[in-house]
Amino acid sequence: MGAGEVAIDAARMQEKAGKLGGMLGAAHVAAMVYLGDQLGIYRAMRGAGRLTAGALATRMGLHERWLREWIQGQAAEGIVDYRGSGEFELSPEVAELLANEGSMAAMAGGFEALIQRVMLVDRLQESFRTGLGLTFDDRGAASVRGMGRAFRNWYHNVLVPVALPALDGVVAKLEAGGTVADVGCGTGVALITLAKAFPRSRFHGYDISELALERARADAAVEGLTNLAFHNVASEALPGDASFDLITTFDCVHDMTRPEEVVRAIHASLKPGGAWFIADIDGQATFEENLEKNPRAGVMYAVSVLACMSSGLSEAGGAGLGTLGLPESKMRALAEGAGFTRFRRVAIPSPVNAYYEARP
Repeated sequence: MGAGEVAIDAARMQEKAGKLGGMLGAAHVAAMVYLGDQLGIYRAMRGAGRLTAGALATRMGLHERWLREWIQGQAAEGIVDYRGSGEFELSPEVAELLANEGSMAAMAGGFEALIQRVMLVDRLQESFRTGLGLTFDDRGAASVRGMGRAFRNWYHNVLVPVALPALDGVVAKLEAGGTVADVGCGTGVALITLAKAFPRSRFHGYDISELALERARADAAVEGLTNLAFHNVASEALPGDASFDLITTFDCVHDMTRPEEVVRAIHASLKPGGAWFIADIDGQATFEENLEKNPRAGVMYAVSVLACMSSGLSEAGGAGLGTLGLPESKMRALAEGAGFTRFRRVAIPSPVNAYYEARP
């Protein structure tokens, strides 16, 4: 062995090659899942029984050769079941995951969000040189739509029946008629859900993404809601007049360039008896703890580079907290630093998030 050469452990290299090869293969299959979702193939197969590629192509108006290659790959991966004699079938279990938008187990939106993020990787090379990330609007309308899909079912199935009753006195206040703000409201799925559930209350959504706000306003108009308004904080800041009974932030504080300023604004906007309800990523306090205790840490750090940290560094001097940047200890310190005197973790089941209630 010459000077400077390093001995290679062949077994270890083979192990790492297998790991990397698995990632590379999974990425290709993920792209095919995204394609199947966008074309509506899973939805067309749901409950349809056994179908040949030709029959499915005819039903959907697609080219049989392309569909045959796609569906054979899906069967080879065990996503679609092959029944022999050229027939394929989508099981009820996979249909629940990829063809039922209303299911709490739905995963198709996550594949859409993944593909939109990966499409921005080349632009992030410049971020590594300059330190500046991408705003939500830099990512385009498709990325905004994917994010909305990823969170929709939690809002529809958990927010009103499970999450709000876990907060002290909030449901009664909203039923009587309260005033609510959702800061970082995105496409407005949470607020639309709340506005429909509590027609006596008034709701305001605040965000910096005009693309998301356009989608939110359009969806609210379709629902015919008159107790709901959306605001771009570039021109309509959160009012510091202690007028809100409830302010929510769902999976967004760690994305913000100036989280301390936003939390101070939230404190100033709440009534003395109001509540700030927080959902954010349930990370550990240190990298070492995430390495040891968080089985999703690798994926979350990747999401951070592709999305969360990028947003947090999208302007000079941004906080850049990242996906795992607000564990409970730091969220508590952030709240107390803004003047909140009561802070507690709320027991709401989630594989990813932690939930908190803060009071002035």
